[in-house]
Amino acid sequence: MPSLVTPLIPAGSLADSPQPSLPVAGGLLARPWRLTDAGAVVRVFQDPAIQRWHLKRADSEDEAREWIAQWQRGWQDEVAAHWTVVDAGTDEVLGRVSLQSLILTGGQAEISYWTAPAARGTGIASRSVAAVSDWALNEAGFRRLELGHSTVNQASCGVAARAGFEPEGVRRKALLHADGLHDMHLHARVR
Repeated sequence: MPSLVTPLIPAGSLADSPQPSLPVAGGLLARPWRLTDAGAVVRVFQDPAIQRWHLKRADSEDEAREWIAQWQRGWQDEVAAHWTVVDAGTDEVLGRVSLQSLILTGGQAEISYWTAPAARGTGIASRSVAAVSDWALNEAGFRRLELGHSTVNQASCGVAARAGFEPEGVRRKALLHADGLHDMHLHARVR
């Protein structure tokens, strides 16, 4: 069936080139995940705050390597783009930022993130989300990025605001967490 619209981001725009590493203010780098990062993923996912806001946990490095391999395939399949945020000097894993649920035709994606426990409160999440968002909107051709978080997660509300995401509303009972259904704030940045 022929399409009535020309895709805003043509198929192959991501997969035909390597996933870029992106500089992040403050001496950080958002780079593609490596299988050797599995130990850091397991350590981060032992944190109760990570488990509170995420739907899964990582129990072993083998399991974390499977996740990373899936994250790597997301770029080639043009369904997601996942970066680890590292100290540019030491390559220490400090966080994660990703574009998910890519809709190339409409130039849309959802952004998500986490920060390693020892790096929280330093602005890493907001700077990393801003850097990936700037790349997505100004270089990759996306026109709309959405950021959702539980209405009780005030830290994520601050990340959204500092990264330039405007509040758009509340999605009632939109996401199931381990403690039940949560209302979700919806924020967006548009080109």
